[in-house]
Amino acid sequence: QLTESGGGSVQAGGSLRLSCAASEYFGGRFCMTWFRQVPGKEREKVASLEGLNRPVYADSVTGRFVISKDNQGMTLYLQMNDLQPEDTAMYYCAAEEYLGYCPREFGGFTSRGQGTQVTVSS
Repeated sequence: QLTESGGGSVQAGGSLRLSCAASEYFGGRFCMTWFRQVPGKEREKVASLEGLNRPVYADSVTGRFVISKDNQGMTLYLQMNDLQPEDTAMYYCAAEEYLGYCPREFGGFTSRGQGTQVTVSS
C-alpha cells in the first residue's frame, strides 16, 4: 500500500516535496514512479526510479523535479522546484517489481496510491 502526502497550493516559482510512504520494503530492482493527472487528460508519467534506482524524468520536469528514495526503501520523494501553473494536477505514486522494464501506464503497477493534489497559481 502506498500513501502520498505533501501536496498543497503554491505560487509559481515555489517548491513542494511530495512523499510516498510504503507499507512494505521496496528494495532491490523496482520501478517506483510518480504520475500526475489533470481532469479530462490522460495520466502522465512524471519521474521514475527504475531498476537499481536509475532516475528517469519527463521532458516537462527535467531540471526542476528530483525523484529519490530513502535508504530504508520505504519512502519515495518528489522534490518539485520552480513550479508552474501547468504542474497543477493530482500526483500519484506507484511501484512495481522491475523485470527489465517498467510499466508505461499507471494501471500496470501492482501498488498504487490515492493521490495528493498540487495547485500552482500564477
